[in-house]
Amino acid sequence: MTSAEKTEKTLRADARRNREKIFAAARELFARDAEGVQMEEIASHAGVGVGTIYRHFPTKQALLTEMVRTRFSRFTEIALEAERIDDPREAVETLIRQSCVEVEGDAGFQLAMMSPDELEWEGIEQEKAAFAEPATRIIDRAVESGAVRSDFSFADFPMLMCGITSTMYFAPAGSDWQRHLDLILAGLRPG
Repeated sequence: MTSAEKTEKTLRADARRNREKIFAAARELFARDAEGVQMEEIASHAGVGVGTIYRHFPTKQALLTEMVRTRFSRFTEIALEAERIDDPREAVETLIRQSCVEVEGDAGFQLAMMSPDELEWEGIEQEKAAFAEPATRIIDRAVESGAVRSDFSFADFPMLMCGITSTMYFAPAGSDWQRHLDLILAGLRPG
C-alpha cells in the first residue's frame, strides 16, 4: 500500500469518526434543546471544528436528513432479520418493536418524523424503498396467514412510527412509549 493510499484510508476513517461524533452530539443536543440547536453547538459538542460540520452537512436540515437516511438503512437491516422469523405475527412485532427501540434515544429522528416537510427527502427515497420491500413482505405474510388484522398494510407503518416517536419525544403526562407500542400491537390482532 502506498503512502497516498494509507493517507486516503486514514482520512476516510477520520471522516467516518467525525460523522459519528457529529451524529452523537446532534442526537444529544436535539434531545435537550429540540430544533433550537445551532450547528456551532453541535460542532463544539462533537469536538470538531465548525468547518468540519459544514463540510459534511451544509445545513441543519441536511444533518437531520442524513440522520434519517442512516436510520432507514438500519430499519432495512431490522426488516431483513425479522423476515427470517418463521412465525408471521412474531416477525411483524419484531419489525415494529425493534424499529422503535432503534430510535428511542434519537430526538433528531423523532423531530424529523414529526416534521417531514422540513426534510430534504432527495436520496432518502432509495433507503425508504429498500426498507419498504422486506417490511411489506413481512406485513403481507402476516395478513395472509391471519396473524394480524386483514386491513393492516405497510402504508400504516409510518403512522404507527410517527405516533410512537411523538410519545417518545413529548412523553405526554409521563406516558410510556412501550405501553403505547403494546397497545398498538394488541390492536393489530385479528378479530
